[in-house]
Formats: sequence, C-alpha cells, structure tokens
Amino acid sequence: MRTIAIIVALLLISNVIIGAFAVAGPKVIIVGAGMSGISTAKTLSDAGIKDILILEATDRIGGRMRKASFTGLNVEVGANWVEGVNGLEINPIWEMANKLHLTKFISDLHNISSNTYKENGGLYLRSEVDKVIKEANKVKIFGEKLSKSIPPDSHGDISILASQRLEDLVPSTALEMVMDYFNYDYEFAEPPRVTSLQKTIPLPTFANFGKEAYFVADQRGFESLVYDLAGHFLRMTKNSSIVDPRLLLGKVVRDIRHSMSGVTVTTEDGSFYDTDYVIISVSIGVLQSKLIKFKPGLPQWKNLAICQFGMSVYTKIFLKFPHKFWPDGEGTEYFLYASERRGYYPVWQHFEKQFPGANVLLVTVTDEESRRIERQPDSQTKAEAMEVLRNMFGKHIPEATDILVPRWSSDRFFKGSFSNWPLGVNQYEFDQIRAPIGRVYFTGEHTSEHYNGYVHGAYLAGIDCANVLIKCIKYKTCEYKIKPKDSLQQNIFLYVLLTSMSLLFITVVTYSPKVKNRGNKRHRERI
Repeated sequence: MRTIAIIVALLLISNVIIGAFAVAGPKVIIVGAGMSGISTAKTLSDAGIKDILILEATDRIGGRMRKASFTGLNVEVGANWVEGVNGLEINPIWEMANKLHLTKFISDLHNISSNTYKENGGLYLRSEVDKVIKEANKVKIFGEKLSKSIPPDSHGDISILASQRLEDLVPSTALEMVMDYFNYDYEFAEPPRVTSLQKTIPLPTFANFGKEAYFVADQRGFESLVYDLAGHFLRMTKNSSIVDPRLLLGKVVRDIRHSMSGVTVTTEDGSFYDTDYVIISVSIGVLQSKLIKFKPGLPQWKNLAICQFGMSVYTKIFLKFPHKFWPDGEGTEYFLYASERRGYYPVWQHFEKQFPGANVLLVTVTDEESRRIERQPDSQTKAEAMEVLRNMFGKHIPEATDILVPRWSSDRFFKGSFSNWPLGVNQYEFDQIRAPIGRVYFTGEHTSEHYNGYVHGAYLAGIDCANVLIKCIKYKTCEYKIKPKDSLQQNIFLYVLLTSMSLLFITVVTYSPKVKNRGNKRHRERI
C-alpha cells in the first residue's frame, strides 16, 4: 500500500510539473520570421497578446527578403521592387520604405523597344518591336474584358494563353516570345499557359496601388523593413540586433501535434514547445514539401487546396565585369535577348544608376530555366550567360570575374520564390488554403487574396491572420466561415451568358488604343 501511495504521489507531482510547464508556454507560436510572420506577431502584440514565441529556421529574419554580399555590394537576391506606387491607394510597403528613407529608383522601362537584341546579334528595329507590343496590348485588352466577365468563385476561369488563342495571337517568333515573357513570366515567374486569367488580368496590385515600380538599392537591404517592423515589439540593440528571447533562430519546425486542448511544436534539434495556438507562416512551397508534419494530418481538402496552388521560381543572376561594355544613359537600363528558346537568359538590367561604376549586370530567369540552372555548377551558368552577352555585344567583351546564383527552389526552407495563382484554383479552394484547422492558423503571401506573391501581400496577410486569431482569443469567436461553393450549373449559366455578352461587345468595338512605347511597368517586388 505504501508503494502504491508513493507512485500516486509521484504521478500527482509529475502532473503538477507538466501543468506548470503548460502554463509557462507561450500563448501563440509563430513558425517563420519573414514579412508575414513578423507582421502577424506585431499585430498580436499591438492587441495586447505579447505572450508569443517566433521560431525561425534560418539564422536571420526577413525570409525571402534577403540581401547578399557580392563583390563589395549588397544586392537583393529575393524581393527587390516596391511594386504598385502612385495610385489611388497607398501601398503600405511604399510608406514603410519612405519612412526608413530607403534608396530606391523608379524602373526605367519606357524604351525597351530600342533595347531588344536578336539571338545572333544586332538590335531589332524599334518599329518592329513596337508592332509586337501593339499586338500584345490588343490581346491584353481583350483578356481584361474577358476576365471581368467570368463570374467570381467559379470554375469558368481560363489561362492567359487561352485568351491569346481566342484572339489568334499566340506568340511564336523569338521576338514575340521574349515580349510575352517580359509581360507575364517576368511578373509571375510562370508561363501564360498555367497562370489564371481571372486572378491576374488586371492585376490588383497595379489597379489599386498604381502602375509604377521602384527598385530598392539600399545597402541596408530591403529586409530592413522587416527589422524595423520587428523593432516595434521585440527588444533590439542599437545596431538592430534582436536580443528578445521571444525570437529563436535556427529552429527548424518538423512536427506539429494539435488537439482541441493545445498544440505541441517540435523542432529538428529535439526541442518541443507547448502553446495554445500556432501560426504557420512558411511558404506554400514548404507546405507542399511536407517538411512540417502535422499530427493528426491536415484534412484531405486542405492538402488538395495547398498542393494545387503554384510556387514559382524567380532567379536573379548577378555578374561582375572588369569594365562596362553595354550602353548606358537614359532609356538603356533594361534590355532583352530574343532567343528561339523561350526564357533563355531573356531579361537583363544594368546598375549604372543604382551602383555607378560597379560594372554589374543582372539577368533574370524563371520556372524550368531556374530549376535547370540550380542543378548545374555556377561555372556552366557563367559560360551560358557569357555566350548570350557575346551574341548581343560582340566576341571581344571581357569575361565576367564573379557570378552569384541564388537557389530558391532547392532550399528546403523556401522551395521557391513566391506563389502564383494557377489555372484551376477558384476562390473556394483559395479560402480553404487560408482556413485554420482547429488551433493551427496559416498566413503568408500565398494567403493574400488580392496580392499573393508580393511583399505587401505578405504584410497584409499577416495582419489579417492575426485579427482572426485575436477575435478567437479575446471574444471566443473562433469559427472561420468559408463561403459555400456555388452551384456548378449556376456558374456555367452565368459564365456562358456573361462571356457571350462580353465577346459580342469585343467583336463590335474596334480597338485603336494609343500605344506608348513604355514597355511593361511591372517588376519584381515579389517575395
């Protein structure tokens, strides 16, 4: 009997200890310290929920807003542009960048038709490029009207490529393909054949915030916006080093056990943390990769929605030269290479305005070319880029002395650059992506309904997610409603009716837009 009494006493003591640990655990754990995770944490803190813990897998905050040292310069390997400026609404990222006085330059794209190179050398005639731009604009106008005719939340969406086919203007020549790439792939990092027309044409970022884009060239890095945001609720030193115990770096979350009573988060080093709620702010690419295991597993509908969404790859390759050999001055910052192989080292940029005398070029590749380049040594990539440059500028240009090739797709903590809304995902399925599962909440740029893929999308999504959780914690309003899927028959009827009316209108009206040679103003502020 005495032995049994001792065992009972020990069990009671252990329960008290476990209870003490549970009480001592943070109210909310946030997985990931990118823009969305930090935005979420700040919003919770502002609402009085300061008992939080942020677990970040890498050795820094900022996520896909990341600078790298390259031949004495800090360059942005991730997000680089503030996109959507000088419109009716103010982009919150633009406000933040101005508050910190970040060095930034408006993107000079107005003269792209004078800077488009043939595959085997020489420039296209400006009139020849302008003709292609005019045809592309015609298709875009058609696509915008068609997009607006598709009923919301329906399965009537089509790809951008399908809208081009409807107008019988599918790019086929090298020149047409590079302009098509510049218009779409350079923005979404995936080709028109997989990109949703309804969700990208017109693009809410530019429709709401303005059509201008600014290139961030500040040596503090674009990531300084995230550090500034973190400084509002985390303790920092004068040199912006975070010393708050509520942020833990190098903590790779691998296991999340959740129930009606709480959540236990386990990291790769064997540490575990009990909490009431957890917010997942990793990229959708990481969610697709199953780096994090959920126990019990996520519902099938949740997994299906996550796996259907696109995670694109956008690779900015930097090359350093002993001296400049490319044209500079007004109207030369961007130039295109029109290869018969679509997407082969197509979009180039010099930094004579941003980094005078640095002699650095940037070339951007995306999608399958990005994945191919990630698998090969940098020496091979440099050789390919040099061959393209020699085709454009001659055989006697100097060899690049240095190269920097980011590898977003193969990095297990990112698995890509930013999300893209693909054909086949409607509003109902998108709502499923962001829906909480019990005490597990989800945020990230991919959960921003109108601004997925952008820095401002990540920032606003963090605020939205935090507000949903705040209602649950403070007011016990924890139900998250997803609008029911519309009747398929109703969708088909509305789609056929509205599309027929739209196509009739497009057919009757003769378009003769004034085409200014301004190129495409959209550029990468993507995450």
